[in-house]
Amino acid sequence: MNKTELTDVIIIGAGPCGLFGVFQFGLIKLRCRVIDVLPEVGGQCSTIYPKKPIYDIPGSPEVLAGKLIKNLEKQIKTFEPIFSLGEKVLKINKKRNKKIEVITNKGNKYIAKVVVIAGGLGCFEPRKPKIENITEYEKTKIDYFVTEPEKYKNKNVVISGGGDSALDWAIFLAEKKYCKTLTLIHRSERFRGHLDSVDKIINLSKKNKINLMLNSQVTNISSEKITINKKQKLNYDFWIPLFGLSPKLGPIAEWGLNLENNKIKVRTYDYKTNLNGVYAIGDINTYKGKLNLILCGFHEAALATQSAYKYINPDKKFLLKYTTVSGVNKF
Repeated sequence: MNKTELTDVIIIGAGPCGLFGVFQFGLIKLRCRVIDVLPEVGGQCSTIYPKKPIYDIPGSPEVLAGKLIKNLEKQIKTFEPIFSLGEKVLKINKKRNKKIEVITNKGNKYIAKVVVIAGGLGCFEPRKPKIENITEYEKTKIDYFVTEPEKYKNKNVVISGGGDSALDWAIFLAEKKYCKTLTLIHRSERFRGHLDSVDKIINLSKKNKINLMLNSQVTNISSEKITINKKQKLNYDFWIPLFGLSPKLGPIAEWGLNLENNKIKVRTYDYKTNLNGVYAIGDINTYKGKLNLILCGFHEAALATQSAYKYINPDKKFLLKYTTVSGVNKF
């Protein structure tokens, strides 16, 4: 169902910088809607490397990427952000009275006073196996993201991949005993995922809870069978190829923004773009001296927030309040 809804701020991108932006806006009583093409929050931190340690987050000598996202979700819960996940922003249009309209691929129209683009490296699209007839089964038999694990109950499921995402979902489905059969296929004997996950996969294989096929890859598919290494055939109901995500600038290129090397140019004192009311933070922006670090994105979010408040409320004097004094309060 198509809908039109108004919030104070729309943040495009639910990665760490976008989530921290929600917190900064919440402190000054501006409610956010967060839109992301991925089905879960966290961007690359959740989808590609949730178990990789990060060492340069202030106050955290070491934190796993997935844990950082969980912490950010907990931090912003007070401010009750609205999440529109699994939606791709196609257009942004300037409206009257400083309003900005955002239109998504689902036909929804969201309106806000300010838009913050925190899209990381742009729109992420799944890396698809190079199989000639793959598009025939993408709507019925193939999932590039796992959004509803319950659909795999009592089904023959095949997962392909050797990274954290493939290992984590194979472990989850095996431990939940959802599937009738569960097969994990990897083209090598070495995995790219976390060592703890690799150990779990091997143990589950030894207990016959996962059919582990190494030095193998899917070479063909039909409506009922998957072909492995051009000869062995497996019955399947669902195939989940998890080969990571490929960043693409996508529709952002058509929004009238000033770009440089597929990144959005911003001014450095508040990270505003050339469009009034539109800001860009995190890896998606560029300026002299730019560092693609999460902690730098956090800094950009804080400054963009102050500027956005003044843009929304030109007649109000902004008073910076320290959380050590004011605390973190609901709207």
